[in-house]
Amino acid sequence: MGGYEDLEGFHYGQEITFAADGRPALGYVSHTWWADEPRDGREPGSPLATETGFWRVQPGEDGGTVVEVTLAHPFGIAEIYVGTVAGTRVDLDHNVLIRTATARDVTRSVRLYGIVEGGDLAYAIDMEAEGKPLQSHLSARLHRVTD
Repeated sequence: MGGYEDLEGFHYGQEITFAADGRPALGYVSHTWWADEPRDGREPGSPLATETGFWRVQPGEDGGTVVEVTLAHPFGIAEIYVGTVAGTRVDLDHNVLIRTATARDVTRSVRLYGIVEGGDLAYAIDMEAEGKPLQSHLSARLHRVTD
């Protein structure tokens, strides 16, 4: 489910791929598409967003686990998140966010990922943008698909 202040809620589909190539980082790609009734010029299946990057897990100074995530978006934003891993939960907060001159005025994003009942991946993304306070933006529960 997606939404934001002054934006009617919407449903979307998503595919996330994590890939390992032997280096100490997981490649990450996410594609989303419109899954609601037609509106605002969008039809079911219309692409919404793509993000690509890497997830890197490191030992933390306190004996815990730190995760660093780098993401790039085709609409002019690049992000670096730093967070912690606790069991099956990953909490991420912005470390750096950069925008091109024409990108949307996003100033902060916080993400929570977790493995939930049945082995599904659930997440919630809160965003601060366009002068509005940090608030819920996206959330989903994804089912694992293997080849």
